[in-house]
Amino acid sequence: MVIEIPNEVMKQLKMSPQQLKLELAVYLYSQHKLSIGQAKALAGLDLISFQKELAERGVYLHFNESDLEEDLENLDLIV
Repeated sequence: MVIEIPNEVMKQLKMSPQQLKLELAVYLYSQHKLSIGQAKALAGLDLISFQKELAERGVYLHFNESDLEEDLENLDLIV
């Protein structure tokens, strides 16, 4: 899918297309519309870099009980 944004809007935003994609990814992640994997892909960043961007904006990682259980199971496999 391609979304066209008029040049006038981009000039008013004073953002590059990459910056706009990052802002959109952070927003959609913060609204629980995208997973962290989907959001980092949209932003074009690796996981650690995207997590740093979230932290800089005060957006917390979504971590629920099933994530904890999965992490504990993985830990048991390692130990």
